[in-house]
Amino acid sequence: MERTMNFTEGKILGPLMKFAGPVFAAIFIQSLYGAVDLLIVGRFAQPADVSGVATGSLLMSTLMGMISGLAMGVTVYLGEMIGQKRERECGRIIGSGSIMFLVIGVVMMVVIAAGAGVISRLLNAPEEAMTQTISYIRVCGLGYVVIIAYNLISSVFRGLGDSHTPLITVVIACVYNVAGDLLLVAGLDMGARGAAIATVAAQGISVLLSLLMIRRKKLPFRLERAHLRPEKVIIRKIVRIGAPIALQDILTNVTFLVILSLINGLGVTVSAGVGVAEKVCYFIMLIPLAFMQSLAAFVAQNRGAGKPERATRGFVYAVIVSTLIGVAMFWLAYFHGDILASIFASDPGVIAAGAEYLKAYGIDCLLVGFVFCFIGYFNGMECTRFVMIQGILTAFLVRLPISWIISRQTPTILFHIGLAVPASSVAGIVLCVIYFIALQRRLRRERAV
Repeated sequence: MERTMNFTEGKILGPLMKFAGPVFAAIFIQSLYGAVDLLIVGRFAQPADVSGVATGSLLMSTLMGMISGLAMGVTVYLGEMIGQKRERECGRIIGSGSIMFLVIGVVMMVVIAAGAGVISRLLNAPEEAMTQTISYIRVCGLGYVVIIAYNLISSVFRGLGDSHTPLITVVIACVYNVAGDLLLVAGLDMGARGAAIATVAAQGISVLLSLLMIRRKKLPFRLERAHLRPEKVIIRKIVRIGAPIALQDILTNVTFLVILSLINGLGVTVSAGVGVAEKVCYFIMLIPLAFMQSLAAFVAQNRGAGKPERATRGFVYAVIVSTLIGVAMFWLAYFHGDILASIFASDPGVIAAGAEYLKAYGIDCLLVGFVFCFIGYFNGMECTRFVMIQGILTAFLVRLPISWIISRQTPTILFHIGLAVPASSVAGIVLCVIYFIALQRRLRRERAV
């Protein structure tokens, strides 16, 4: 396949950075969908629309995280086959995975679209923004099959060592999203609903472009119509690898939704400000997120090739680079949060609330590089159950209780509520270090046998 990478030989840092670069760019541009929505809505609509888009996009990010986690099972599975030189198996994996994700997409589409009102109330959306929140969630729910298709296609390419193709398609789609937002929100004054329509349409364009590019690429295996059938053995392994990641992602993000629900009770301005801060934070976290996804493919190939030492060296390089960049992100978020928040909002109250909340995320920038790289390494090693366990423990025993306790204090300080995030990262690092040491000892014993 064009532009695919074999991570099992040669240098480590250069190829890993070369692969992670397009992954970062693709995630960055994909995240621009929601960011552009928030930016244009913040400039041309009312605070209620900003709150609706902020709450709705956080929900959709949670659901997308679930799908991305499950799709990681496809990435790791394909990476192992590439590392073992068993490329012929890839067509069957892709075919079975496609059927599985199609079924999930249809079910989720119905549930989200039909339950948009109930979901918005569960999220405690401010009454002034309830209509906008419901509209945003319902439209995105109707396009959920498209969102799933994009994430599946991207996971396939990454598993095959190709991070350029998803980047190309998402760049083109982002242009359409910007044009759609300008037309529907700024031009036709459709607010949150227009932003959601533009987002789904852009994702659909991205999927169509990806399918067209697949047909024109030379794959290292044959992808035939006969492969498009559910094979229990393949689906079982995809689920075994990906389900713990998906469960961890969704339960972790549920805690963020609960925190947002607590914050929504403080009023529409605070809700909009925290929504803006969450959007800024997502951009700040993109680099460690890119390393996490890239490491999963890198480690999976080397695990399949029987080279665990090489996988560990790749992990160390990723930690060093992502942490150094995290220092710069800390400086921006902690000391210049008002500038970052003003990118997405013009209301002074919203900007002030966003800047206060961002200080806590700035501290987390110093820690999250470790956490995400650990997760990418463990995913590639198929240690996804541990990833799930540590994610659930840190979310429900650290992040959520701290947020709830502080939200009950008078006066309520957003910075203090936000400190629950770096606190959970510290707990995650401790758990990951303990498990990493135990895993290395186990690998050494296996090699000694």
